[in-house]
Amino acid sequence: MFLSQKISNFAAVMPFQFHLDILDWIFKGILIGIVASAPMGPVGVLCIQRTLNKGRWYGFVTGIGATISDFIYALITGFGMSFIVGIINNNHNRFIFQILGSIMLMAFGVYCFRSDPTKKIHVSGNQKGTLIHNCITAFLVTFSNPLIIFLFMAAFAQFAFVAPRHPLHMFVGYVSIICGALLWWFGLTWLIDKIRNKFDNSSIVIINKIIGSLVIIFSLLVLIGTVFNLYTFHY
Repeated sequence: MFLSQKISNFAAVMPFQFHLDILDWIFKGILIGIVASAPMGPVGVLCIQRTLNKGRWYGFVTGIGATISDFIYALITGFGMSFIVGIINNNHNRFIFQILGSIMLMAFGVYCFRSDPTKKIHVSGNQKGTLIHNCITAFLVTFSNPLIIFLFMAAFAQFAFVAPRHPLHMFVGYVSIICGALLWWFGLTWLIDKIRNKFDNSSIVIINKIIGSLVIIFSLLVLIGTVFNLYTFHY
């Protein structure tokens, strides 16, 4: 009882309150960043090629270039969806949007599972070039594919990631998207660098199928949770 009273008194005199929902936004942002980066599209294959041919850090800066592009598209998606927050603020419309978001994520997972990224390999040059040059070229490759917006729309709808009335939360969320994406690219290049002698094109296909399977399973769990009201994300 005495300890509880002390904690309450301490919380009351704190200069600011730490809101647990900030942690929720951090988690959602990191998850969205990973989901957006993980599928083995052209830039994913390019990252692997550069890691194998040029070195790990050339692969990682390739991921940084992709992250910058994805972040721009995430901002565009969030800005566009902010205009319809009023429409999806009531429970019925929110439910529909979250169901649609789950279905879109599932469709993305199925596409990822069935696709073969090695058929559209972007051939990496023989010369290393500078790290900045590798980052810029990766950015251009990623930015040339605006379809990533649909993935962000699905994720933002499902996780109620648009909250114009809470700018701090959104700022933390967007920074977390960057952190999640960089975490993925850092981990991927580390793994490829460690198993470089055993890695080939078939390994890329296997990684893509694993990622697709995880996205499908995750979207199914989210869909079930939404339908049976096992959790609620608020806009």
